[in-house]
Amino acid sequence: MRWELRRRAVERGLATSAEVRRRLAAAGLRVSVGKMSALWSATPVSIRLDDLEVMCAVLGCEPSDLLVRDTAPHVAGAAVARPGMQPAGPVPGAAVREPGPLRRLAPPL
Repeated sequence: MRWELRRRAVERGLATSAEVRRRLAAAGLRVSVGKMSALWSATPVSIRLDDLEVMCAVLGCEPSDLLVRDTAPHVAGAAVARPGMQPAGPVPGAAVREPGPLRRLAPPL
């Protein structure tokens, strides 16, 4: 899922997160500066449905305008590769390293 709060706000003439925050407060949803910054710049891990409803009312949009499904195919139970992630399991052609002897991680008491 992609979070499109910033895009939808700009389309409605609200160019900054502070403007959106003021409008949300006027509609009864008080959002801290830190939380607003996170909502403005990244996809939230979770969002309350009541909060989503107020955001949609303020921006004149539907929840599907803020939460947009990615077009990449998704297979249930499959891990999604993200930039910087290492592949799971051995890489073909890579050297296999045998485990070495156990080492003490802390000096003896």
